[in-house]
Amino acid sequence: MRRRYYIIFVAAEENGKLRKIPVPLHYAYVFAAAAVIGLFTITGMAGSYSRMLVKTASFNQIRSQQEALRKNYQQLEEVAKEKEVQAASLGALASEVSAMYGLKQSKLSHSAAAASNAPTVVDNPDNFTDANYSASLDELSSLRTTALSGRLSRAFEIGLSPNAPDADGGSWINMADAPSLWPVMGPITSSFGERTDPFNGEGAFHKGIDISAHYGDPVRATADGVVVTAGMGNGYGREILVDHGSGIATLYGHLSGFACTPGEQVKVGQIIGYVGTSGRSTGPHLHYEVHIRNTPVNPHKYLRETMEQLASAQTGSSLIGN
Repeated sequence: MRRRYYIIFVAAEENGKLRKIPVPLHYAYVFAAAAVIGLFTITGMAGSYSRMLVKTASFNQIRSQQEALRKNYQQLEEVAKEKEVQAASLGALASEVSAMYGLKQSKLSHSAAAASNAPTVVDNPDNFTDANYSASLDELSSLRTTALSGRLSRAFEIGLSPNAPDADGGSWINMADAPSLWPVMGPITSSFGERTDPFNGEGAFHKGIDISAHYGDPVRATADGVVVTAGMGNGYGREILVDHGSGIATLYGHLSGFACTPGEQVKVGQIIGYVGTSGRSTGPHLHYEVHIRNTPVNPHKYLRETMEQLASAQTGSSLIGN
């Protein structure tokens, strides 16, 4: 006869009697096997979850490193761009100084040559050909037109000469058309060149000048030109870029509003926008830049004329024309 084994569970009832609950032993084996399988399953799931946590942490770390590298790369790009602008501006200044120095040397050498050759110079009228005569007439007509338009006086005010190219090798008469009007009247609170950034306290290159003014003051075009852009810029908030031709352009930043549209032809003295504080600004002012062939130059030397002077000159020109 086959023996059967049981596991007895004893439970106390309310009347004090004991109740026995027999459980066949093979059921216990089934329960034990199920418990072992469940334990292995839970252990496996816990191991998988732990590995997933480790991979997630590693992925997050790699992503953080990638983001840090991206920010560092952007900062390096900005620094490199600033250095390029500084190098271009310094190169323009060096070329300008060299041109002025070369002009003085040329004048001295011509004077010395003239003094040494004075006793032997003989004027020969036969060498003055019809071509020279026509060229002289053309030059006289050009100079007369230039003088009447005021471009010649503006060129001399800026410090240019017909024998001296501008800082970028352009024509001196084109530089005479450089913007000379104050875009808005007020004290200059930040100059062109190296300065301390008012936001982070670090050194930075200032591509233009800051002119203090009241919020909403009209901003005027500093020369005739075509509006290239009038919208939100990077750092300057609302900005306007005007192309004046001959590689000359001006930029007006931190505006509160626009009075022109892209593609519009504007005249010198025309209102194109209004002073504001948009972008990275500590208060109402105009950020003004002058670009010569995409290179920022010091705008201060071009600020030669006020609206009163412009109006007086235009009135005088109209009277001469009549």
